[in-house]
Amino acid sequence: MRNRVPMLCAAALVLVGPAFAPAMLGQAAETFTATASAKVKGKTHTAPVRIAIEALSPEADQKAVMGALRSGGTPAVKDALSKMKDLGTIEAGEHKAPIRYAFSRPTGSGRLVTVVTAEPLVHIGSHLPGAKPKAGYDVAVAILVLDQNDAGHGELAPAAKVKTNESGAIVVEDYGSAKIWLKNIAKAK
Repeated sequence: MRNRVPMLCAAALVLVGPAFAPAMLGQAAETFTATASAKVKGKTHTAPVRIAIEALSPEADQKAVMGALRSGGTPAVKDALSKMKDLGTIEAGEHKAPIRYAFSRPTGSGRLVTVVTAEPLVHIGSHLPGAKPKAGYDVAVAILVLDQNDAGHGELAPAAKVKTNESGAIVVEDYGSAKIWLKNIAKAK
């Protein structure tokens, strides 16, 4: 299990900013493809990823997720997300989960897109002897760092806990021990 500092910074920028949302709310449905890549015991493992976003979260849902995050971490976020409608799907290999939170924030030369599910996508390594319990890793988080052509890179936490630290920054803790990078992100045509 690891804290995702780069993901933390991106999530903090994306989740806290309802003021940035109006520029992206009218955006049409879009689908992104990528390759998930993780290095485990010296060997690189990959899987195809598909993120289909039908709509972005309205401002009320953004506020609800942030309030839940600050008041109760993953359990509160999971509860808030469970009351929200499906906004698309995220698929990694053979695993699929509905997106309940989708937010896009413009950056200087592109945008940051964050999607969160109300259930884990997969607990990688849970079948291995000595694996830690999976309780509490109840959401999945994907962050896409896109350029002006909607291409880029990102990170995926397929089973995660979310919380805020003492300074109020968002912390994403992944169940797995290996960082999962999203490479070659491209917007499907």
